Amino acid sequence: MAEAAVGWAINKLDTLLTGEVKLLRNVHTELQGLRDELEAIESFLRDADVRFYQENSDSRIKTWVKQVRQVAFEIEDAIDVYMLHLVRHQDQHGFFHKISRLVRKLKPRHEIASKIQDLKKSVCEIRERSDRYKFNLSSEQGSSDRDNTWHDPRVHSLFIDEAELVGIESPKAELISKLVEGASENVVISVVGMGGLGKTTLAKKVFDSERVTVYFDCKAWITVTQSYKMAKLLRIMIRQLHQENVLPTFEGTDTMSELSLIEKLREYLIEKRYLVIFDDVWDIFLWGYIMTALPNNGKGNRIIITTRNEGVAPSPNESPFYYVFKLQLLPKREAYELFCKKVFQSNGGNCPSQLQELSHAIVEKCEGLPLAIVTIGGVLATKEKLVTEWKKFYDDLTSSLASDQRLSNIIKILSLSYQDLPYYLKSCFLYFNLFPENCSINCWRLIRLWIADGLIKERQGRIVEEVAEEYLIELVHRRLVQVERVSFDSKARECRVHDLMREIILFQSRELSFHQVSSKDYQNLKGRSRHLSINDKVKNILESNCNSQTHSIILFESNELPKSFITSVIDDFKLLRSLDLEGAPLDYIPDEVGNLWHLKYLCLKDTNVKVLPKSIGKLCNLETLDLRQSLVLDLPIEINRLLKLRHLLAYFFNYDNEFYINSLRAVKMHGNIGSLKALQKLSYIEADHGVDLIRQIERLTQLRKLGITKLKKENGLDLCYALEKMSCLQTLKVSSGSVEEFLDLRSISGPPLLQYLYLSGPLVELPPWISKLSCLVKLVFNWSRLGNDAIQVLQALPNLQMLRFYEGCNAKQLHFTKGCFSNLKMLHLLHLTRLNKLIIDEGGLPVIEELSIGPCPKLKELPSGIHYLRNLKRLEFYDIQREFAIGMQPLGGHEYWKVQNIPLILFYYKFKGYTFNQYKLGNINLLKRLMEVSE
Repeated sequence: MAEAAVGWAINKLDTLLTGEVKLLRNVHTELQGLRDELEAIESFLRDADVRFYQENSDSRIKTWVKQVRQVAFEIEDAIDVYMLHLVRHQDQHGFFHKISRLVRKLKPRHEIASKIQDLKKSVCEIRERSDRYKFNLSSEQGSSDRDNTWHDPRVHSLFIDEAELVGIESPKAELISKLVEGASENVVISVVGMGGLGKTTLAKKVFDSERVTVYFDCKAWITVTQSYKMAKLLRIMIRQLHQENVLPTFEGTDTMSELSLIEKLREYLIEKRYLVIFDDVWDIFLWGYIMTALPNNGKGNRIIITTRNEGVAPSPNESPFYYVFKLQLLPKREAYELFCKKVFQSNGGNCPSQLQELSHAIVEKCEGLPLAIVTIGGVLATKEKLVTEWKKFYDDLTSSLASDQRLSNIIKILSLSYQDLPYYLKSCFLYFNLFPENCSINCWRLIRLWIADGLIKERQGRIVEEVAEEYLIELVHRRLVQVERVSFDSKARECRVHDLMREIILFQSRELSFHQVSSKDYQNLKGRSRHLSINDKVKNILESNCNSQTHSIILFESNELPKSFITSVIDDFKLLRSLDLEGAPLDYIPDEVGNLWHLKYLCLKDTNVKVLPKSIGKLCNLETLDLRQSLVLDLPIEINRLLKLRHLLAYFFNYDNEFYINSLRAVKMHGNIGSLKALQKLSYIEADHGVDLIRQIERLTQLRKLGITKLKKENGLDLCYALEKMSCLQTLKVSSGSVEEFLDLRSISGPPLLQYLYLSGPLVELPPWISKLSCLVKLVFNWSRLGNDAIQVLQALPNLQMLRFYEGCNAKQLHFTKGCFSNLKMLHLLHLTRLNKLIIDEGGLPVIEELSIGPCPKLKELPSGIHYLRNLKRLEFYDIQREFAIGMQPLGGHEYWKVQNIPLILFYYKFKGYTFNQYKLGNINLLKRLMEVSE
């Protein structure tokens, strides 16, 4: 983390040294000297940061790292304060104002000169101190210290009795099957999962199984770890592979080079059927190197890799013989069974009734992680089976994870994943500390906050949002972050961290003073915090944290908000970059918000704010303005001054309104919106202010997402012309705002490479350019009134995965022929009032997974050929005819045989307003309702 802090400070210095701001000559010299000193320190920091987390590391190193981090933060803040001084005086006019402004500008410039001299002196002293104390920052020294003092608790997982295990039989059988059956080629299986999930235990049980042992001529188990040496691994492999048949040709391997070892291995294995397991792989380059020593001799050899990082595993995209086996957390039932087996051995694994509630609560805390269940269970097995003692243990569990040596192995093993992170991911991972326990986090919200707080570095040829997405994906692949919700195209939409991983984040955050979180457990926060998350007691928190180092504030679940809250934030947190007030009981924003010059992220989502002050135009560094589900309907013209604005999200969607086209309220924009050339997302704006607004949009050539409502037919041509210039556009949402107003979007000759297209309103005809959208993955038609010919055009789209019609098709019959919609996974046919027949040929909709139908009052029977849809996992019906529904029921339904292999079938019937009751196929309440209707 110190390395990241120094990197941010260097970036800030670079901005000031190369920017347009004119500095006093001596200030420029001092800044350049300070930058050089930081670069010199930065070269030591990566290894020092690693030593910082090791047990028994030199306390002087920890102190030195903390000092470097603190002075880096002070440098960053000093520059931010200086920039703020300059901005405050740049708008004054008149002769006397200019003279006084020059005088005032000189003062902050001299102040920063003095401050920079002091900071440079501090940096020099810190650097000299490391030389004076002769810190040994070599990784070799650090690793040897650890080898002498730290016994790897993972060794225990190699020797667990199978009778102690739960939930291993199914994955074990699946892995053994992959080893002894199938291709004669070399097959590589990567077992992936978070630390403590049981990857090593599973692999060892497979390795030792009799069926595997008799199948292979020879086998080897290689424990890799983070600090492996390739020659050592090769020698271990040689010893294990021919341990029962030591050959003279392998004499002298202790002195052989890596190349010679590889040659000897290949020579020995060329006639063998072998199994090699590489346990605990961290290095992405290991497989690329080791595969050269493992000949592909056509004898059905197998290689297993266990790793916490999916990015380390050989990708199935590289070869049809590479597989990734993702080990899952234990389900609740199996987790509880494992816990009871460990704790109540003397009682046959049966939990006493008085301890059942506490036992379930403790298991819940472990969230299906076998390491935690077994370790905590082992401690409880030694305790008296008293409710009072167990209650005390549960209440103290969080603090005990770090302090109780019997539990510390959990943190040690999980911490290895954090320590293995590159520095740029550590700060992103620690950011999860800002979100409450068990909080499911919107991925885009997280990404925009990361960017606003400077955690994402630009990369040539990539926008920062793309880089941030890659960071998040890497954290997911390393099993540090869990994906909670994915979109239809498998992109992560919500994520969270495991409760025990969150304990590591909290520990590191406290140690580093990086984040502080307020909740019911924190009455007052002491010390400075650069990032502040507030769950309650807003007033007390602000009073105890008024300091210039706070860069971000996020508010959660605050039912009460003092009227002075926003004013206090503006007055006390001058260097704020992120202000996230989503869901806050807030109804106004004061004019003084324009004083937050450094602000990059402002979220007023789900608030009662109705009006934005004109001073919003002073936030010239603002990159994200989130007004979704707020009451803001009209944006001040001053918004057009925000030349760095990248994401303008502003709409109100009425989820109680069944009629989609009338349920969306967009915002009005005025004036020269074409000046916002950095915009990437603009959604939604009203288009009925005249043709000028549409023509302004054509200047927003960096747009990746555009949502526009109330488009009139006569403005369609102008919008088409604008869209042709948007080469970056990926998502387009266009609504006419009325079922009577036609959309005319026929006139695009060269459409952008859209991935998502939503058209709401009657179409003059299906725009011919849609058939050219080879990258399109989602297509939605609302109130479009298309005919059956539209299906014939759309079925050839090669990458379409989701198609939705909501009163979007007037056809009486839809016919899905063989090979049509080759990649379509979701099809929604909703409110098709004229539809009376659905035909699906064998081979049609070959990969469909979800199908929704209804209300379709004229449709009297199941789609012909629905039994051909072998990949269908979810089938939904909305307000379908009674006879139609009865015919599918398992008891007596004549069409049940067509749907009996579909895992989930749901029926929705409207009962109040726009609210639906949901029933599963065969549900007794559904049958009662159907019978009541018939009577």
